Amino acid sequence: MSTTSLTTSLPVPDHASRLRTAFLAADFTADGLLDRLGATAYAALARSETVPALRATRGDGVLDTLVRLFLLQRPVPYERAGEALPLDEALADGWVIRDGDDVRAVVDVRPYGGPEGQDWFIVSDLGCAVGGASGAGGKGEGVVLGVGGASTTLAGLTVRTPVASALDLGTGSGIQALHATQHATRVTATDLNPRALEFTRLTLALSAAPEVDLKAGSLFEPVAAERYDLIVSNPPFVISPGARLTYRDGGMGGGDDLCRTLVRQAGERLNDGGYAHFLANWQHVEGQEWQERVRSWVPAGCDAWIVQREVQDVTQYAELWLRDAGDHRETPEEYAARYEEWLDAFEASGTRAVGFGWITLRRTGADVPSVVVEEWPHPVEQPLGETVRAHFARQDYLRTRDDAALLADRFVLAPEVVQEQVGLPGAEDPEHVILRQNRGMRRATKVDTVGAGFAGVCDGSLSAGRILDAIAQLMGEDPVVLRDRTPKAIRLLVEEGFLEPAGQEAAPA
Repeated sequence: MSTTSLTTSLPVPDHASRLRTAFLAADFTADGLLDRLGATAYAALARSETVPALRATRGDGVLDTLVRLFLLQRPVPYERAGEALPLDEALADGWVIRDGDDVRAVVDVRPYGGPEGQDWFIVSDLGCAVGGASGAGGKGEGVVLGVGGASTTLAGLTVRTPVASALDLGTGSGIQALHATQHATRVTATDLNPRALEFTRLTLALSAAPEVDLKAGSLFEPVAAERYDLIVSNPPFVISPGARLTYRDGGMGGGDDLCRTLVRQAGERLNDGGYAHFLANWQHVEGQEWQERVRSWVPAGCDAWIVQREVQDVTQYAELWLRDAGDHRETPEEYAARYEEWLDAFEASGTRAVGFGWITLRRTGADVPSVVVEEWPHPVEQPLGETVRAHFARQDYLRTRDDAALLADRFVLAPEVVQEQVGLPGAEDPEHVILRQNRGMRRATKVDTVGAGFAGVCDGSLSAGRILDAIAQLMGEDPVVLRDRTPKAIRLLVEEGFLEPAGQEAAPA
């Protein structure tokens, strides 16, 4: 995983506070962008389409100038730049350069809204603020990306409880470290690419966030002796034939080795009760269940929740990352050669598809860890951090309850769970009943008559056993038989967040 420095010198953050003040005064913020550009042009930026935003900023206002200069990478007249910026300081500190009668930005700056309405700014290499990685092809392997879908997904997944220490491993432009400064007393950010650490410094300074401890190096090497309450990483997870691009290609001997190594090593770097969140890719290898492959990565002493969000066959996967690197703009012969290289590597390893998803660990030290591996391609409601925390809290609860204890407990139906009945019009009874969550993972599950009746009366006032006895009497069933066969269904409803033990804090599932 070597890196090559780009030739552009980076700004220094000496007067970042004055630049930030100018941005805020001009409403160069996430909300300000949406208001100025409109929803259509704003959404187009996420697709790396800049023409609508250019059309929307044809005026000579200060906000138009800043959008064109720092977000759309267009030169602006010197006089207009002077109206929008503390120009002498911006030139001296290296944020912009003069080019004849124009001024050009040295870096991209993208306004980004924090979880509590903070006005933050993510600084990245030119061409990388809009649409994540799609503008990075051909810029060299040391390129530092801005905000992309992966970044925001990981930020939304992370459990945001107050902690003493947090590690952002592979920080890039610093978005995860920025979030961590809001709830961690001490934050460390590492990256193999030294330029990324400088970008993180700029992001934090321009966002008026606390400083973090910046360390250069690969994986856990810079922090080998440290333990943390929180670890987050959006690693270079792409499974590629070679490590051409540091920001995306693992390059640890091929395949999903980097993700596997990162997850396995995280366990011994977590404090008790600590969380580790990763985005990852994994191979679907002929003759091996992908669930077992990824389950084997989980370190001892940790619970895990692994969710596969998408699967691509090897041709789709190769085409995605060939486009990402800009190889589709090469000659047809060069493109074909690279495509063959990808397919040869997949064939040699027996890989037939690649999974995309997230992995969360929680260090519990439990004798019998909870490892949940599932496929969930359906829409979810971000942020999911509280949903993730609640998932692991439910695992803690369930591992301490045998069937007798479960029946002695009281439960409440989780908020935002609704019941749907499906059947033919006019039928006396529904064909089946669905419980559906409107928040979090937005799960749905089919339940039988007993399950629907049980869930419907769970208000925390009666134990599960007493509810089942009442249902048995109404249905003319043997209560002993019903008590014997129902705990498994109750356990599943609790595990998936449809029911909550009475007295526990309600949380989305």
